[in-house]
Amino acid sequence: MTAGERRLAERLEQKLDDDYLLWYDVPVGPKQTHPDFVVIHPRRGILILETKDWRIDTVQEANRQAWTLLVDGRPKVVANPALQARHCAIQVVHALERDPQLVHADGPHAGKLAFPWGSGVVFTNITRKQFEQSGLDQTIDAHLVICKDEMLESAEPEALQKRLWDMFPHSFGHAMSMPQLDRVRWIMFPEVRVPVQGSLLPADSEELPDIMRVMDLQQEQLARSLGEGHRVIHGVAGSGKTMILGYRAEHLAQAPSAKPILVLCYNEPLAVKLAALFALKGLEHRVHVRNFHRWCRQQLVAYGQPVPAQGHDMFDRMVDFVIRGVERHQIPPAQYQAVMIDEGHDFRPEWFKLVAQMVDPDTNSLLVLYDSAQNIYGKSKARGFSFKSVGIQAAGRTTILKINYRNTRQILQTANRVAADFLQPDAQDDDGVPLVQPISCGRDGQPSLIVRLPSPRDEPGKIAELLAAAHEEGHAWGDMAILCRDHEAMDQCDRALWQRKLPHRVRRRSGDFDPLADSIKVMTMHASKGLEFPVVAVAGVGRMPREGEDVAAEARLFYVAATRATQKLVVTVAGDGEFGRSLAGEGG
Repeated sequence: MTAGERRLAERLEQKLDDDYLLWYDVPVGPKQTHPDFVVIHPRRGILILETKDWRIDTVQEANRQAWTLLVDGRPKVVANPALQARHCAIQVVHALERDPQLVHADGPHAGKLAFPWGSGVVFTNITRKQFEQSGLDQTIDAHLVICKDEMLESAEPEALQKRLWDMFPHSFGHAMSMPQLDRVRWIMFPEVRVPVQGSLLPADSEELPDIMRVMDLQQEQLARSLGEGHRVIHGVAGSGKTMILGYRAEHLAQAPSAKPILVLCYNEPLAVKLAALFALKGLEHRVHVRNFHRWCRQQLVAYGQPVPAQGHDMFDRMVDFVIRGVERHQIPPAQYQAVMIDEGHDFRPEWFKLVAQMVDPDTNSLLVLYDSAQNIYGKSKARGFSFKSVGIQAAGRTTILKINYRNTRQILQTANRVAADFLQPDAQDDDGVPLVQPISCGRDGQPSLIVRLPSPRDEPGKIAELLAAAHEEGHAWGDMAILCRDHEAMDQCDRALWQRKLPHRVRRRSGDFDPLADSIKVMTMHASKGLEFPVVAVAGVGRMPREGEDVAAEARLFYVAATRATQKLVVTVAGDGEFGRSLAGEGG
C-alpha cells in the first residue's frame, strides 16, 4: 500500500461497522480489473473506490475526461480518476447482471442489478478547500469525493459513512440476501470459488452454475492475509484447510522465483490427488506435491546419497539418511520458495525440523495444517514438543477453523456417535494446538444408512448392491468410495464388485490411486485421510475396535472414514463390536 492507501484502510477499519466488508487491491470480475478498494454492505450495496495520493501542486490541468500531472518534472496525462472508478464499477456491474438471481426480474428496472452500486474517489493529500479553490470540483462532482481532512482519525464514523453512501447515484433496490452475497463474491472473486463436487482448488469456469459455493469470509480473509513467515492453521475435518493451502500455493506460484513450492503430506493418495489438481491448473512445474517419504527418497537419489534397502525400518532410515545428509551439507537447505505441510498432525518432530530447513530464508514462507482429531497414525498422540523447538516460529500466528463444511449434519452426527467421547477439547502446550470440537455448518442431507447384517461375509455384496443403486440415482462411479479396516476386507469387496461388474479400482499400494478415474475407489480407512467423496460406504464397523487395539485411536479412524462422505454415508455393521453398539438406534 501507499501511505495514503494505508491511512484510508485504517480509517475504514476504524470507522465502519462490523457488517461492512472491505477488500483492498484484489482483482475483480472476469476481466480481473484492480480497484483500490471494494466496499460491500448487505443493506446499502457495492461501492468501488479509487485512491489517489496526489498533492494539489502536482495537478497542472484538469477536465472531466483527463488530468495532467507533474511527475518527476514532466507532464503526464491520466484519465479523470472518477471515470477510472466508474469504468471499473461498470465492469463489475455487467458481470453481476449476467446472473438472473442478482437482477430485478420485472418492472421498470428489469435486468438491472437488484441492489445499489456506486463509485468514488479518495484524495488522501488534498483537502476539501484545496479541491474547491483549485476548481477541481468542476471536473468531479463534489459528492463523489472524500478529501484528506474528511478521513482524519478524529472524523466521526457517521460522517465518513455518509460521505461513502452519498457516492451512490440512486438508492432503489433491496437488501442483499446472504445467498446473493455469496453469488456476488463468486462472480467478483473467482479465486474463492469452491467447486460443488468438492475438488480442492477453485474452479475457473465462465459459466454461472445454479449453486455457487465460495469460501466463507473467515476462510477468504485467512487465505488472502497469510503473508510472510511461519503459520499454523488448525482446523477440524472439512473446514477447508486444504482448500486454503491450494489457494495459497496457486497465489505464490504467480510470483517470479527460481525456486518451486513444496507441498508435503503423509498420505500418498492425498498427495496424488493434490498433484493431479495442480497439474490441471498447469502448475506442476511450480508446485511440487509429494508424500513425505517419497520426497525423502527423491532427495537421497538427487544428491547421490545411499538409499536404504527394503526392510521393516526402511522409511525411518530413509528420513534419517536425509537428516544426516543435510547436517553434512551434502543435501542443500533452502531449496524451496515456500513449504506447505498438509496433515501436520501425522508429522514427527524430526520431520518438522528437517522440512523447516528447506524454506528459503528470503521468503521464510512455511504453512502447517493441523487437525488433532485426525491423528490416526500415532505420530504425535500426545504431542510432546513445541513448534518452536523444531524451528517453526508460529507463536501468535495460529488460526483455528471450527466449522465443518464438508459433511451434512446427519453424516457428522453419525461420526460423532462413535467418536465424540474421544474428541473432547484438550489444551496442549503454549504454541500447541487444542483439540477442537467441530461445529456443523447446518447443511442437511439424507440420514446415514446403517445396515445391520448377520455376518461379515454379507457386507461386500450389500455394499455393491447399494452403490449400484446410488449409480441409478445419478451418482457417478468416480463419486464413490468403499473404506475398509484392513486389506482382507478390501479383497472381499473387490470380489463382490467384480461379480456385479461394477467399475472399480483397489488401492493396495502406492501408485494404485487415480483420483480422476470414473470408478469406485476401494481403499483402507487410513489411506482415505484427506480425501472426500459424495458417496462413501464404510465396511467392518461391527468388528471395531479390534482386540488389543486402542479404542480412542480406532474411534478417530472411524471418524476420519465417516467424514470422507459429503452427501451419502453407508455403514455396514456385522458383529458385536463396541462401535456397532454405539450406532444402535440409527439407520436400519
